Amino acid sequence: MIGIAWKSIRNRWPTALLAVLAISMSVALILTVEKVRRDARDSFTQTVSGTDLIVGARSGAIQLLLYSVFRIGNATNNVSWESIEEIRRRPAVDWLIPLSLGDSHAGFRVLGTNEDYFTHYRYGKKQPLQLDGGEIFTDVFDAVIGSQVAKELGYVIGQSIVVAHGTGSVALVAHERQPFKVSGILRPTGTPVDRAIHVSLQGIEAMHVDWKNGASVKGEGTDADTIRAMELQPDAVTAALVGLKSRSMVFREQRAINTYRAEPLLAVLPGVALQELWGLVSVAEKALLIVSVCVVVAGLVNLISVLLAGLNERRREMAVLRSAGARPIHVFLLLCIESSVLTAGGILLGLLLHYGLVGAGSVYMQNKFGVSIGITLPDSTDLKILVAIAVAGVVAGTLPALQAYRNSLTDGLSQRL
Repeated sequence: MIGIAWKSIRNRWPTALLAVLAISMSVALILTVEKVRRDARDSFTQTVSGTDLIVGARSGAIQLLLYSVFRIGNATNNVSWESIEEIRRRPAVDWLIPLSLGDSHAGFRVLGTNEDYFTHYRYGKKQPLQLDGGEIFTDVFDAVIGSQVAKELGYVIGQSIVVAHGTGSVALVAHERQPFKVSGILRPTGTPVDRAIHVSLQGIEAMHVDWKNGASVKGEGTDADTIRAMELQPDAVTAALVGLKSRSMVFREQRAINTYRAEPLLAVLPGVALQELWGLVSVAEKALLIVSVCVVVAGLVNLISVLLAGLNERRREMAVLRSAGARPIHVFLLLCIESSVLTAGGILLGLLLHYGLVGAGSVYMQNKFGVSIGITLPDSTDLKILVAIAVAGVVAGTLPALQAYRNSLTDGLSQRL
C-alpha cells in the first residue's frame, strides 16, 4: 500500500507539492514563533544576573530596565552623583556600578562606567565578563568594545573611535577633538554587552569639556594632556546597578531608595521588572500564536481540499484497484497513507525552512536588539507541536479517505459521468 501511495503521489506531484508547501510553511511559522518567543525570554533573562537592584530616575520599572540593561530607549532624567555616593555608602550595599548613556558610535551605544562594571557585572548563570584581548581602562580616552562591535566594524586594539552625541546611526555632532582608542575587546556574551562601547566615566566628562548646553563651544579645543590633568568628576549618571551584601535586605533597600528625599529615584528588582515586561508582551505572544495556529489549520484544510479534489478523477483508479482484489478498507488506508506522507514531507520541509529563518533572523535580532537566538535541535515543546501536526494531518486525511471508501462500495469499472 505504501508503494502504491507513493506512485500515486508522484503521478500527481504538482498538487501534492502545493499541499506539502502549505504544511511546511505552517510548520516553519509556528516553530519559528515559538523559538523566537522562548529564546528572547531566555536572552533577556540571562542579560543580567547577580544584580539585586537597578536604580534610576523615577519613571517606570520597564523603562528603567530597558534603557539601563538592554540599551533600548532613553532615560527621562539623570541621577545626581551625590545620590549615587549616598547609595554606595549604605551599610547593606556591597557594590554599585554607575552607568552613563547618551552617546553612540556607528549605531552602537556608548556606555560610561568604571572598573566595578568589569568586576561585578554578571550575565547568564553569574558568568563574569572576560577580555578577548587588551586591557581595561588605563587612560581617560580608553575604550573597551563588545565582540559584535569589533566584528561588524573590524576594529582591533589601538583603533581610534570618534564618539557622536546622541544615539542615532548617523553621526550628526561628533566629538572629533577627543577621540578614544580601543584598549580591550570583550569575549562574546550573547547579550547587549556585545554591542556596547565601554568608556570610563572620566572619558564621558573629558569629551564634553569643550561643550556647553549640549553643543560644542566654537574656538575652544582643550588638548588631551590638559584634559587628563583635570578633575573629571561626573555630576550625574543615567542609572546604577546595585549588589547587596544579603538578598534578604532587598525590599528594605528598595523602599529606602524609592522614598529618598533628596531627589525622586526608582529602585526595581530586575526579575520583577522582567515579569512586568512579559505581562506586557504576552498579548502579542498570544496573538502570534493564534495566527500561527490558524496558518497550520489553513495548511491542513489545503491538504484535505487537494485530496478531495482529486477523488472524482481517481474513481476509475479506485475501481481498478477493487477489481484487482483491493477491499474498501484498502482504499481507505491508501488515502490515509497519502495524507500521512504529504504531512511528513511538509513537516520535514518545514523544519528546513524553520532553521533557515532562524539562521537568517538571528543575525538581525542580534544586531537590532542584542537578543541571541541560536540554532538548536527541537526541544520537547517543538516535538509536541510536530507530533500534534502529524496527528492532525493523519486525521485530516480521514475525510477524503472516508469519501473514497464510500465511492469504492458503489462504483464499478465504468466511470460515472
